[in-house]
Amino acid sequence: MSALGGFVYDLGFPGASVWPLAFVGIAMALVPLVGRSLLSSFHVGLAFGLAFYLSHVSWTSLYLGPIPWLALSILESLFVAGGAVLITLAYRWVPLAGRSRWLRLIALPALVAGLWILRETVTGTFPYSGFPWGRAALSQSESPFAPVVSWIGSSGLGFVMVALTAGVIEWVRARGWRDLRTAIPVVVVLAIAVAIPAFPTTPTGDLRVASVQGNGPAGYFDPREQGDVLRSQLDATEAVLGDDVDVLLWPEGGSDIDPTRSPSVARIFDGLSEELDAPVILNTVTVEGEEGDERFYNTSLLWEAGEGAVDRFAKRNPVPFGEYIPDRWFYDALVPELTGLIQRGYSPGTEPPVFDLDDTVTGLAICFDVIYDELIWEGARDGAELYMLQTNNADFRGTDENQQQLAIARLRAIETGRSVVNISTVGTSQVIDPAGRTIDALPAYEAGAMVTDVELRTGLTPSVVLGGVVPLLLALGSLAGLAWAGVAAQRNARRRTRSDAGRAGALDA
Repeated sequence: MSALGGFVYDLGFPGASVWPLAFVGIAMALVPLVGRSLLSSFHVGLAFGLAFYLSHVSWTSLYLGPIPWLALSILESLFVAGGAVLITLAYRWVPLAGRSRWLRLIALPALVAGLWILRETVTGTFPYSGFPWGRAALSQSESPFAPVVSWIGSSGLGFVMVALTAGVIEWVRARGWRDLRTAIPVVVVLAIAVAIPAFPTTPTGDLRVASVQGNGPAGYFDPREQGDVLRSQLDATEAVLGDDVDVLLWPEGGSDIDPTRSPSVARIFDGLSEELDAPVILNTVTVEGEEGDERFYNTSLLWEAGEGAVDRFAKRNPVPFGEYIPDRWFYDALVPELTGLIQRGYSPGTEPPVFDLDDTVTGLAICFDVIYDELIWEGARDGAELYMLQTNNADFRGTDENQQQLAIARLRAIETGRSVVNISTVGTSQVIDPAGRTIDALPAYEAGAMVTDVELRTGLTPSVVLGGVVPLLLALGSLAGLAWAGVAAQRNARRRTRSDAGRAGALDA
């Protein structure tokens, strides 16, 4: 059942995108943990995790083969297995901690949900900055539950999802249909979660954004000559050169030649900026340091005619084993044929994730950055009135990866109450309004350009204000709740033992 549950859970995410199945998958993960031994629950959790991750991140095997795919899936599944053990303890201890039926109908589902989010928090931070891909909330970008993220973030929405599912399970186990009042906790949480609107932010105007998807040979292993990606972007940009725009946006890797080190390419961007009378936001590989001690950065540049790069933002979270090899000495010895494919490693940037565009501030995230909550919150707190997300999905053509990433971008729009321009080298590129609706789009794997009046917003949502407080409270609260349940269960067990011994003594007398 658990293995099947992992596959069903994955169907709730893009690309099947049948969001109710995420709840079914969660139920199929939880039910087998009731009454299990700890070792058995570890195996059950491992089966669920493997079935989910092997399906969910199968795109990681597209170019590098099965080893990275298997390694990532097994690692994440071990965390799922560890979380399953904790949830099994919750199912074991909470019913023994007290006799109140409300303890099982309210406290137990909340504890189970908190432990699920604790596991998601750990996998999202460890090791090597973690892998927050596949969190429960990311299945709900187009569901009625999506507005919840503007109040309590992705961790909070995931908590609500699991609490609802665990609450229904306990209601069924308690035969709650005999007393419909026992359904009140689940019904109340469900009603609030579905009825609550997204937190309102304040419209302040529009920014006219030209965004270009060149569909060039931008993949890691695509055959190309230097400058081919740049040329494809330039060709696709021609369609918007006559338009009145406020900024031109290119995707991650849109220029495969660094204009800060190439005077001829610098002149190209000077020409674009001058012809459009607008700045250009581009992305390229920049280098710092002396020869032999170079540091490479995945860098977005704000380019203005005659001034060059007036601001820059380097990717905060380079992809481990994709853009750099952590602990390279170890992995070189283990799988040198794979680590040898990554000749240079990118360093993480330190700049604020915002650019000032005259009177407008845009938030930034480069590809993998978008899955890290802290970076998105930082942009909003630094005054971002919209987000420009640059990505390169060329290595994952024909897979669900770009749809999964787009779903994350959609939730970011709702979470922050900001418009999002998500531009890719090959797609999927979309402009998303603060309610999560697509207002402009380009077909995947085709060259094209959009000119879109993008709404600007100010004001911070509770999700941004609370930031990491929500996952921290859920993690600490669930650990404290589990510890309390264990202590209370043992105390009650000792009381029953003494009571049984007293009755036996009375009978003997």
